Amino acid sequence: MEITVKQNTKNKFGQYFTPKVVADFMIEMANISQNSQILEPSCGEGVFLELLLQKGYNNLTAFEIDQELAQEFDCVKYDSFVSAKIDEKFDLIIGNPPYIRWKNLEDELKQELSGNPIWNKHFNSLCDYLYLFILKSIELLNENGQLIFICPEYWMNTTHSISLRNYMVQNGYFEEIYHFNETPIFEKVTVSIVIFKYVKSKDRKEKIKVSKFYANQKLTTETLYNLKNKIPFKDAEFLSVSQFKLNERWILQSDEVREELQVLETNCLKKNQNTLLNLFDDNKQEFHTIGDFCDIGNGLVSGLDKAFQVNGHILTENEINATIDVVKAKDLKPFVIHNITKYIYINEGLEEECFKKTYPNFYIHFQKYKTDLDKRYQYNRKINYWEWVFLRNFNLFKKEEKRIFVPCKERISNKNYFRFALVDEGVFPTQDVTAIFKKFNTKESIEYILAYLNNPVVFDWLKCNGIVKGNIVEFSEKPIASIPFRVIDWSNEKEVELHNSISEQTKKYLKNQEKSLLDLINQSFNKLFSIKQ
Repeated sequence: MEITVKQNTKNKFGQYFTPKVVADFMIEMANISQNSQILEPSCGEGVFLELLLQKGYNNLTAFEIDQELAQEFDCVKYDSFVSAKIDEKFDLIIGNPPYIRWKNLEDELKQELSGNPIWNKHFNSLCDYLYLFILKSIELLNENGQLIFICPEYWMNTTHSISLRNYMVQNGYFEEIYHFNETPIFEKVTVSIVIFKYVKSKDRKEKIKVSKFYANQKLTTETLYNLKNKIPFKDAEFLSVSQFKLNERWILQSDEVREELQVLETNCLKKNQNTLLNLFDDNKQEFHTIGDFCDIGNGLVSGLDKAFQVNGHILTENEINATIDVVKAKDLKPFVIHNITKYIYINEGLEEECFKKTYPNFYIHFQKYKTDLDKRYQYNRKINYWEWVFLRNFNLFKKEEKRIFVPCKERISNKNYFRFALVDEGVFPTQDVTAIFKKFNTKESIEYILAYLNNPVVFDWLKCNGIVKGNIVEFSEKPIASIPFRVIDWSNEKEVELHNSISEQTKKYLKNQEKSLLDLINQSFNKLFSIKQ
């Protein structure tokens, strides 16, 4: 459906307007004759209908649940596509279906789905309204009929859409997919968007033409033309991808990358669990993960960083003792840090007069920030202006051992690495950093874990499977915990030898950053990944 969300109004039917330039592009993707039977299952204001009529297509059927929309078109039936009994078949089904998570559905829509045979056969309350529109549309296509939709990308690799993906694999193939990462196609919608052309057929084409566009800018006719015709330009990527298979996540990457990720996940499988299908069983953790072997914590929150930085003040002995070493995200590089900042940290519980007397220079320093400090979020308690607002995970950070830091968010549009860095004990992360510690019983070394997290294959895995919004990968506790982890079989001499080699090579790299060592580290991992499990 196509309608912009009005300010402060709940978008009851999951409606977003499709820009005319995009609708025109989608119609041009269709390979049909003038007398083809065409359906639009959620026509919104009718931008597709208007363009189809202009292009001479007259055998049109459309559904729209909102009776205030598309009133100028005779072909529109004001009924729910979900419940409508439709006897005819179509050569083309095109449009922008609604997308609403079950938990956000109005009660009337939930009731409608609960009584729908397609929904009950294929889906459940963890699924999206969108899924039914895709599957029912395929059912309504003629053999070799085409489905061209624009929608969010998330259903292509989430657990709960596996039944939809399997149905699509069994009933046809994809011809083209266009992936828009940060492109603002719809107002107030920040998820990655895809446009796909799917053909219902007993035959299958071997490859899918995939075009990707990464730029945060509005789509133009020229951009879409270049994507369609695979004309190279900035922020665009063109791939030929093998058709998707049953029981797999659909990853819009080259076959080489998809193979590489399969090798990684196979290496990380827990023993006696080697079926891909289990990846989609929420009650089973298919592979070993970083969360099994590491404790993870998001950094401390000051509420106003510049107020807590020491910045070269002359300090008393008390004040020197009331500082901590902090690393911020900007100071992280792969494997290593390049700067430590002194921050003021005063234990809670002081009265202001005592604070002034004990830390006179800090007292003067804080006065110029006091107004802003008092405006900080108080977390339902009284926080003095010289105190941090949220000392989350402080006990974890106090552990007397080395830790790995990574930025909480990392833009990957212009790089092919993440910044997991080893940090000495006694150094703390602020809120833009997440810290990783070995669990007490983890035998793998911290250097091995560090090298593993910086491995190119882990970068590719996170790029495809991590929490990615636009071109930003998020590294809070949960997404880091879910990274597959290659554990060492300590009864296997070859694996132990490779673990020790990786650890030693990493220690050397931490000392001198000699790039040739990174090649040796990655070669050792390749050998480790090639050992049959």
